[in-house]
Amino acid sequence: MILAAGIFYAMEKIEELKKTLRKIVKERKASLTPEEIHERSRIIFNKVEQLQVFEKSQIVLAYWALPGEVQTQDFILKWFHEKTILLPVIDGENLLLRPFKGIHRMQIQNSLGIAEPLGGNFTEWDKVDLAIIPGIAFDKQNNRLGRGKAYYDRLLVNLKTFRLGVCFNFQLFDQIPSSDHDIPMDMVLTD
Repeated sequence: MILAAGIFYAMEKIEELKKTLRKIVKERKASLTPEEIHERSRIIFNKVEQLQVFEKSQIVLAYWALPGEVQTQDFILKWFHEKTILLPVIDGENLLLRPFKGIHRMQIQNSLGIAEPLGGNFTEWDKVDLAIIPGIAFDKQNNRLGRGKAYYDRLLVNLKTFRLGVCFNFQLFDQIPSSDHDIPMDMVLTD
């Protein structure tokens, strides 16, 4: 019983630390102008495009960025004619994957306000060559802190591909709290 209480206390402390970290990053993001976000995002995706894993990739999982996140829209629009770009779609507590076919085939259908592609689901997950993953924070051991819903952790458990975290430099910490269910990245790129 004492061991269980100790584990519960440790988990509570981890969740408190995660909450504090989310608040810190939110405040730092709020200090950026849209122009700064755009320029920093451009720098990050220039680095992505130079990676050998990206050059060799035919099927890339990305995400349609919310304001304040590393912006993906220019990158997606640049590459979707040459590579299959998949975007996540919220389905209850899980993410489905759908190919991006153009802005005209996007619609906001979820409570988070994220635009998602219309059309059929992509089911050949073993063919995904690269997954570009957002996060609230990352650390130098490639751990990732998300928004707390574990959507990407549930997705990445089943998606055996190269996992690339992208973030602004102030989102990269020496160490962040992580739990057993948190899926680490293979690499993290910043501006």
